[in-house]
Amino acid sequence: MPHSLTRVQRVHNPKYQPSGPKSYVFLLNKYNFAPTKPGPYFQGGKVQQKGKHGLGRLFGGKAQVQKVLQKRNATDGQPGDVPAEDQQNDSQYLCTVTIGTPPQTFKLDFDTGSADLWVWSTELPKSTSTSGHNVFDPKKSSTFKKTVGSTWKISYGDGSNASGDVGTDNVNVGGLVIQKQSIELAKSLSAQFSSGVGDGLLGLAYGSINTVTPKPVATPVENMIAQTDIPKTSELFTAYLGSYKDKNDPDHGASFYTFGYLDEKALNGQTPYYTPIDNSKGFWQFKSTTASVGSKKIQRAGNTAIADTGTTLALVDDNLCKAIYDAIPGSKYDDQQQGYLIPSDITVDQLPVVSFDVGGKEFAVQKEDLTFADAGDGFTYGGIQSRGNLPFDILGDTWLKGIYAV
Repeated sequence: MPHSLTRVQRVHNPKYQPSGPKSYVFLLNKYNFAPTKPGPYFQGGKVQQKGKHGLGRLFGGKAQVQKVLQKRNATDGQPGDVPAEDQQNDSQYLCTVTIGTPPQTFKLDFDTGSADLWVWSTELPKSTSTSGHNVFDPKKSSTFKKTVGSTWKISYGDGSNASGDVGTDNVNVGGLVIQKQSIELAKSLSAQFSSGVGDGLLGLAYGSINTVTPKPVATPVENMIAQTDIPKTSELFTAYLGSYKDKNDPDHGASFYTFGYLDEKALNGQTPYYTPIDNSKGFWQFKSTTASVGSKKIQRAGNTAIADTGTTLALVDDNLCKAIYDAIPGSKYDDQQQGYLIPSDITVDQLPVVSFDVGGKEFAVQKEDLTFADAGDGFTYGGIQSRGNLPFDILGDTWLKGIYAV
């Protein structure tokens, strides 16, 4: 291992307040899928006008119906917009990265489910409060260069978005300096993006889903691989997602990423298991054709899954969801919270071992991660929920905490 490469510590955000429904709404927005289980949130149609229309423009207008996430009013059942406070807008864990010369420090959410590296910047309007955030100032970096004509925009299913312009600069991730890395500077942030404590996001997915136009830019990992200081045998990154709640475990709840090397201590003498990745959709996607719930093996012909470090929950198909919660005494589905709940007083020995296939070998969810957040009235929101009409599983932190992902 090159001596300059170190672990990128994943630090727990002390202000993070876990909420099952808010985390689920975040995923409905991020992946723009329609729920298939009952609840207040659904995917509806919203008319958007384009072209010449309105007062004095009687001809040439064009109306399009766009699918958007909506919420039923609890009183009369009428559809409406999803309030910003209904979504989990904060990150549970953040990583330190420096950008520019001299280096400016930021706490970013590392996300294998997206491919943009964006940060809060001095280009944000004065009306956007930057209190508590590190804000990138391109004028203070001698190595920053603006990419003329390039812009970026991340849009979610409820219409929320973040956008701005683009430049290049040096980025230090775990001791590895990526030169001339494209940085997306936030110029506009809707409430859903601006209410968390993080300073932006570092996407670890494939560059094909990068949002920069007119031409997508290479991601940090792609540029790391292009640099000659990473050996050909170490064109990789790893994720070891412990929990701050596991401070009494042998690893003391360590949580980190590495870039350009395998952490031998995390491997603990084991040989890594590899499976082919399908990156055609831009994700870390693999075959996942079986699952186990206790002693019951469930066949899932043709099923695939993606690994997403930017997701707190795990989402699977409705049949598998039902099989999991049927095996948990006292669990139930709650329409109001649009999710499965588990009795808070349940003991670990009452929980089944749940495992998911990764290209022919199953890896289990840690039992304590089957529960996610307090749901009130003596129940806890489950860590595994419905993927709705998505054609693949999303295996987030609920599952990733039980493995060392390479």
